[in-house]
Amino acid sequence: MPMDVLTLAGPCKGPAPVLLVMLPGAYSRPRDFVDEGFVDAVRSRAIAADIALPDASLGYFEDRSVLHRLREDVVLPARARGTGRVWLVSISLGGFAALGYAARHGDEIDGVVALAPYLGRRTLIQQIAAAGGPRAWAGATAADDDPEAGLWRALAGGRIVPPVYLGAGRDDRFADAHALLRTLLPAERCFDTAGGHDWSPWRTLWNAWLARGLLPTHCAAR
Repeated sequence: MPMDVLTLAGPCKGPAPVLLVMLPGAYSRPRDFVDEGFVDAVRSRAIAADIALPDASLGYFEDRSVLHRLREDVVLPARARGTGRVWLVSISLGGFAALGYAARHGDEIDGVVALAPYLGRRTLIQQIAAAGGPRAWAGATAADDDPEAGLWRALAGGRIVPPVYLGAGRDDRFADAHALLRTLLPAERCFDTAGGHDWSPWRTLWNAWLARGLLPTHCAAR
């Protein structure tokens, strides 16, 4: 099934130079990004960005169509409209999709902001840690059709080209997995805050990332 997408136009007359695609968690709704202040944080900084809120619900993960639908229903149409840059902004399970997209179609996006991403089942994370980290593990014992192991193979093999920014609460329930991912990322792209797996730390982290000034504030920027 095609993915429903709520698009919030930015301040530009035509397509903004940047599209922010916000991917929710397993039990979140796309509108939660509005209700929890993510959209207002963008608008208050006069960032020249359109925002797309796909309904990337759990069913798309269960049938493994989420990356295909994101590509066909969100990213490629945005490129066809003339959008210059596409960033995937994600929380929790949405982070798994964002990183998976970067691994498979990295040349089509310009970056990933992964806030408290889900990175795989606990037994897999434990196996990677026991092996000495992602590069030592390298996925040798994982099935080829295992998407969670496949993501770690891509991460460990350096096959994700767009920049990835990782943010999480220090008491997040996925902290062990985040610690492993940090070993693969430049230190300046990793940031944290107090709190667990919830919207309050995610808002803090989102505002901190926006404050880096990586997004344009002029409609003519590309």
